[in-house]
Amino acid sequence: MVLNALRGLRATTPAPANSRPVDGDVLLETVGLTKSYAGADRELPVLSGIDLQVRAGEVVALLGKSGSGKSTLLRCLAGLVPASSGTVAYKGTPLTGANPGTAMVFQTFALLPWLTVQQNVELGLEAKGVGAAERADAARQAIDLIGLDGFESAYPKELSGGMRQRVGFARALVVEPDVLMMDEPFSALDVLTAENLRGELMELWESGQFPTRAIVLVTHNIEEAVLMADRIVVLGARPYGTIREVFEVGLDRPRDRDSAAFEDLIDRVYRTMTGRQKEGRTPGRAEAPEAVELEKRTPANTPLPTASVDGIAGLAEMIAHRDGRADLADLADDLGLEVDDVLPLVDALDLLGFARVHGDDLLLTDTGTAFAGADVQRSKTIFAAAAQHAPLVRLIVSSLRQNPDGTLRAGFFRDVLAHHFTSEQVARQLETATDWGRYAELYSYDAEPQEYRLDDSDADSVHGG
Repeated sequence: MVLNALRGLRATTPAPANSRPVDGDVLLETVGLTKSYAGADRELPVLSGIDLQVRAGEVVALLGKSGSGKSTLLRCLAGLVPASSGTVAYKGTPLTGANPGTAMVFQTFALLPWLTVQQNVELGLEAKGVGAAERADAARQAIDLIGLDGFESAYPKELSGGMRQRVGFARALVVEPDVLMMDEPFSALDVLTAENLRGELMELWESGQFPTRAIVLVTHNIEEAVLMADRIVVLGARPYGTIREVFEVGLDRPRDRDSAAFEDLIDRVYRTMTGRQKEGRTPGRAEAPEAVELEKRTPANTPLPTASVDGIAGLAEMIAHRDGRADLADLADDLGLEVDDVLPLVDALDLLGFARVHGDDLLLTDTGTAFAGADVQRSKTIFAAAAQHAPLVRLIVSSLRQNPDGTLRAGFFRDVLAHHFTSEQVARQLETATDWGRYAELYSYDAEPQEYRLDDSDADSVHGG
């Protein structure tokens, strides 16, 4: 029962490292999993040929860049998104709907603002038909377990971001899922809050009495994956999501960030994510980049990285001052950032044709060098041409040109993207596309009617002006 599990967990002190050996039970399994969404003229693949097992006693991290399909894979495992082909099974039984053995913790907390902490935590139990007295008692113990004792009657608006996410964890754990699913649960929190909550969660996991048998974590943060996971599954983004490599972590907990083994694993995972050349290749020749040919890029298979024009320009200028070449790890250290924080800007430079990754180095192209050294007006011209490599920007421009008055509501593009991304991802994609298009003077955006409009000079050309 819920109450017994939570009582046992609260009374148990953390056990030694490696106290949760994988017991061999396969809880989740995908075989030949593919997922595609309907496009305007063809099916657009998101995942292809995913073979994966999640066993009791392990934490599995799904790691990848934006657009690699990691969140889609998580939702397929949870039974929230049906597979296009292949199978997803829970304890050997193929899913035909929501997975009864999983519970989800979301990036954006997903609390109902009109309900108290207590009521939010009780929701899952209520849906399972648990009686009022029992679910209230279980919810109180889950709230206490996750460190929110005393906040039972508070509303979400009264809580900090970290406390709201604790409510999300309590709500998921109180139903005792076999597998706890977490979709970037710490990314909306400040660094210190995320570090504290991450550490507390792993201490509870290591107690050996955690009311869940496995954890699947979606993250884009390499260090987070190495800190938390027993196994790291790296997904590649282009042309669609596939498993590029699986890493067995094999490090005792709590993990020492300064140890040679920890740093070595960080480096190996980083090299896989960034497409560094592999051993045995001809020296000096970079591995073929994981990319889609320009004419085959779509908003689905080539999403915009979350990178502002100011950030892109700033990074390009920094590399230009280093003679057009920078080691990514050294650059991140100099900026006081993690490599993961720099990767969206690196992806943006690559997408725009301003830079290429060669081994561990980021090299400016001739176009990138010109962009870094140009004055404001010239940089706008260079950026406008480069932005046409970004499918979403190109889609907005071409759609506006085809509309007689050169305007379109943002809802049109949200609907197009909604087939391939979560609502949060759609919002980030459009925010980036708006920033890039405005700077390039390709189109403007009016927030009041939520409407895009062609730049005046472009609109004149459409109407023959």
